[in-house]
Amino acid sequence: MVNCSNNKVTEDIRYVGVNDHQVDLFEGQYKVPNGMCYNSYVILDEKVAVMDTVDQNFTHEWLDNIECVLDGRKPDYLVVQHMEPDHAANIEAFMNNYPEAKVVANEKTFVMMANFFRKLNLEGRKVEVGNGGTLELGKHTLTFVFAPMVHWPEVMVTYDSTDKVLFSADGFGKFGALDVEEPWDDEARRYYIGIVGKYGKQVQDLLKVAGGLDIATICPLHGPILTENLGHYIKKYDQWSSYAVEEDGIVVAYTSVYGHTKAAVELVAKKLKEKGCPKVVVYDLARDDMAAAVADAFRYGKLVLATTTYNSEIYPFMKFFIDHLTERAFQGRTIGLIENGSWAPMAARIMKDMFKNSQKITWAKNTVKIMSSLSDENLQQIEALTDELCREYLAQNSDSANKNDMTALFRIGYGLYVVTSNDGKKDNGLIVNTVTQLTDNPNRVAVNINKANYSHHVIKQTGVLNVNCLSVEAPFKVFQNFGFQSGRAVDKFADWEGTARSDNGLLFLTRYINAFMSLKVEQYLDLGTHGMFICSVTEARVLSDKETMTYTYYQNNVKPRPQTEGKKGYVCKVCGYIHEGEELPDDIVCPLCKHGAADFEPIG
Repeated sequence: MVNCSNNKVTEDIRYVGVNDHQVDLFEGQYKVPNGMCYNSYVILDEKVAVMDTVDQNFTHEWLDNIECVLDGRKPDYLVVQHMEPDHAANIEAFMNNYPEAKVVANEKTFVMMANFFRKLNLEGRKVEVGNGGTLELGKHTLTFVFAPMVHWPEVMVTYDSTDKVLFSADGFGKFGALDVEEPWDDEARRYYIGIVGKYGKQVQDLLKVAGGLDIATICPLHGPILTENLGHYIKKYDQWSSYAVEEDGIVVAYTSVYGHTKAAVELVAKKLKEKGCPKVVVYDLARDDMAAAVADAFRYGKLVLATTTYNSEIYPFMKFFIDHLTERAFQGRTIGLIENGSWAPMAARIMKDMFKNSQKITWAKNTVKIMSSLSDENLQQIEALTDELCREYLAQNSDSANKNDMTALFRIGYGLYVVTSNDGKKDNGLIVNTVTQLTDNPNRVAVNINKANYSHHVIKQTGVLNVNCLSVEAPFKVFQNFGFQSGRAVDKFADWEGTARSDNGLLFLTRYINAFMSLKVEQYLDLGTHGMFICSVTEARVLSDKETMTYTYYQNNVKPRPQTEGKKGYVCKVCGYIHEGEELPDDIVCPLCKHGAADFEPIG
């Protein structure tokens, strides 16, 4: 039973949930060594609302908790955000215990409720709400936001504008009971990827809505109440739901029957560490926690799969693992393969075919093909595979990098680049699309920058810059961060993850690029609205073989479609900014990307 004097969320909101240390497998498959919690809340106002119920094994404990905080009052409403039984099992018990109360839910929820509770009669006791609907409790106003497929179709979340509390249903939840102290990220990641991971687009849609709310507290149905550093939790959800690489590292997942594949994996892991991989995580899929392996495969940017041919297929635990990845929309990762077979190895082909519907998978060019046990040829294959997977880590490290790799200049095309500089106080970066190689003996490069950009001013003063060649992996957030705001007004690297410094002291990106060049300005040409910096190349590194981001690729695959429906005016083809009005001024400069009238087109 909760302590009635120590369960305040806010002055008017009380926690009435329960901890479960009986459960060993959540949803029958996820190991929960620290148990689970089923959260429920009471809002005390002129009208009293209870937010959700708990698992069926804790009916009386939950009702006792409610009775404790009500202190003689009766609830007016039970708000049902999600019909999964770990949250909704006690709807009937609650309604029987409080016959004057009404149920607040949406249409789909009431349909499901009738299916779960065949004998429950709610005639005259339903309050059906729509998306954006409200419920007045007194000084508290609840607004309901539908969140279909996060992760059931009826799900909604609730926002209390008075106390600025978001009741987030299963969002921002984690494994583990509340009476056990443990870090949030790992168990929240395992929970999210395992249970919600397939529905990234739907979570992204919900995050956009949440971004317009003033949120001080997040109250999930699992895990702790979040009151501090909310930006961290929202950022994690944004990374997970956009399938972005969260950290640099390599997961090696394997199955091994007689130990020979395991021996290859141990050597691969050793080589990866020696060659600068910042994190190497190894999973024996037959013995280790499958959910943790799946979560880490989404966490890191690269994956090595090693298994045997087994009954003309692949070993069952590997098949199960890959199924878990693909059904959760695994994408945007690099995968290397190790196969073993005594007479007819087929594992590599089968594994690769299992990802045929996955998006943006980059396959390592080198595959390790073992015939029963490791051979000298396999040792060479392992060397080649680990070299390939660690190429960018070797290039990022000043001690191991080839700093005179002029093939970096081959990455220059009609592409998109991040130019980095430093004004003496902070690092800066901007997006440019005009970088040209002028000569190859000596190597000279020209970079055109709009004079309206702060970087133009900085580079003209300092005479040094880095050109980062963006790859097709670069997400829209790169362009938002470096292209849609001024380095004079903000520190573009304040919250940016994934950088290192070149020999000239400037930052270069360690993610989303395939090469970078350090340049020293030799000559400056005034081109009116732009300035051309003619530079010598002082350092050049190649980080990967991924294709360079072209302007066309950005337009077709990266830039979100602008929301022009019902609007009249002009839209910027570069960033999607909409200028509403009958005429487009000749001297217009896009306030986001700083492009002029030539880059606007009429809506429709």
